[in-house]
Amino acid sequence: MKDVTDFDDLEVGFDVPAKVGMDEADIQTPCLVLDLDALERNIVKMGEYAKAHGMRHRVHGKMHKSVDVALLQEKLGGAVGVCCQKVSEAEVFARGGIKDVLVSNQVRDPAKIDRLARLPNFGCRTIVCVDDIANVADLSAAAVKHGNELFCFVEMDVGAGRCGVTTPDAVAEIAQAIDAADNLTFYGIQAYQGAMQHIDSYAERKAKTQIAIDMVKSAVAALDAAGLKPELVSGGGTGSYYFESNSGVFNELQCGSYAFMDADYGRILDENGQRIDAGEWENALFILTSVMSHAKAEKAICDAGLKAQSVDSGLPVIFGRRDVEYVKCSDEHGVIADPEGVLNVNDKLKLVPGHCDPTCNVHDWYVGVRNGKVEAVWPVSARGKAY
Repeated sequence: MKDVTDFDDLEVGFDVPAKVGMDEADIQTPCLVLDLDALERNIVKMGEYAKAHGMRHRVHGKMHKSVDVALLQEKLGGAVGVCCQKVSEAEVFARGGIKDVLVSNQVRDPAKIDRLARLPNFGCRTIVCVDDIANVADLSAAAVKHGNELFCFVEMDVGAGRCGVTTPDAVAEIAQAIDAADNLTFYGIQAYQGAMQHIDSYAERKAKTQIAIDMVKSAVAALDAAGLKPELVSGGGTGSYYFESNSGVFNELQCGSYAFMDADYGRILDENGQRIDAGEWENALFILTSVMSHAKAEKAICDAGLKAQSVDSGLPVIFGRRDVEYVKCSDEHGVIADPEGVLNVNDKLKLVPGHCDPTCNVHDWYVGVRNGKVEAVWPVSARGKAY
């Protein structure tokens, strides 16, 4: 993408929170800040892991909603493309130069199906999930209309209790319908269990993942009996990728949060009982906030409230500090317990958001920082693309 900081008419504090070359201390708050060194280390680490285990890695674009970050994940981590949840989101990445795009969701509305069938015009392989045989005819008709090919995953419900079929026979039935349809290609199985990623216990996550692995193996056997072979079996996230990559059946990962990390993911434990943000992955995403009031001796008020973050997975954690604690928020204010009165007005703090995905979606920009200087300003390219 064209670097938005090439344009001189962007005004700091109105259009953007910062410009390239500024001191980190002068960034306007609240805003999203990326520690570029930590981000790059995370990306390289996951890329090396995937390569060493013979796995493809399709990054979850819904996490950062940024073409720039996705391109960095391809460049530094060898990512093969992105997952998206919505057609409009997928179109942003396709327009931005990503050549392999999976809509890891069902597309049923006629207008959305029509847009989906046009995505290959941007030069990208377009994959969509199917969990209802009735969807196949509509996808085929749209693909024929636009003279394009759509690739299809049959989605399995492997424990999340949302979309997806649950039996091997249903997988085979839908796959056969896809295989017989014009301009559709049966491409594989979607088997991602989102809720399981956040279970703190390593042993419990392993047990839940094994259920998914066993279900997928049964589905692959049913496909084999029907004369079909899935080219890809896709799934796995930041909390479980090591299980899928050693399963003998999955060959593509869909990790997303590993690149940024958040407070909720940071609490889950690895095989040794250590928090994964203490060794496995680094915090690279922060909400930069400023103290705006300290009228009460025991508390400071910062400018990052509900409108700067999502708290569905809990309040943010103040990075690198144990003497102060973010304890409450309202629309525009965050309350920070400061029992020793160590904070001053205009002090800046880095908050690790409770949940990175929806937090990123309420901001327009990422400010990339290295060695105390702003090195990049990237748009949250797919912000608000929810249809």
